Amino acid sequence: MHNVGFRIFTNIERPSKGLVEKFRDIPVANIGDNMGRIYCMNYTIKPFNDIKLLGVALTVKAPLGDNLMFHKAIEIARPGDIIAVDGEGCMDHSLCGEIMYRTAKKKGIAGFLINGCIRDVEALKDLEFSVYAKGVQPKGPYKNGPGEINVPIAIGGQVVLPGDILVGDKDGVVVIRPSDAQELYEKASAHNSMEVDKLKKIEEGTLNKSWVDETLIKKGCEFL
Repeated sequence: MHNVGFRIFTNIERPSKGLVEKFRDIPVANIGDNMGRIYCMNYTIKPFNDIKLLGVALTVKAPLGDNLMFHKAIEIARPGDIIAVDGEGCMDHSLCGEIMYRTAKKKGIAGFLINGCIRDVEALKDLEFSVYAKGVQPKGPYKNGPGEINVPIAIGGQVVLPGDILVGDKDGVVVIRPSDAQELYEKASAHNSMEVDKLKKIEEGTLNKSWVDETLIKKGCEFL
């Protein structure tokens, strides 16, 4: 019998490192725009340093203010994993701090993504380790459990599945299903190239904006 609410799924299917790395230099906005604009996390999830988030989700579902399963996730994570924790959005306790950041970084873990709070924010300024979270709270967590590892979770209005590709920059975080990744990379890469070309034309003064008036006329806008 499964102990629902207190269990660990140890095996997840991870996409190849090569597939994940394709998204390193593509802005989150370009990726999200090519996913119907519905797979970006909302404004509540923020970066706490300038290190880009890129890796594969190892998920944790934790009760309010408790990080027992978070610690276990660090133990079983592989290099390149991002530990994504749904702490139910609790703002009354932090779920991790400098000791956990440094432990994870030493193991090659790619970052933390937390629906909840962190602490020891100053330590992140000079640490090459990506952390995204909902907020900051100096009061620490409990370590009682229960919780689950490698189950579907919710962060920032998005469902995150074990093995999903997560990409984050200063704009926020986008969630990519591995089965969509290759085609999405091709679209997002082309989109990014198009925007780079637009920026060049802006500097040259040659950008064509005729589409604005064309759209207004098509939609019946009255010019007075």
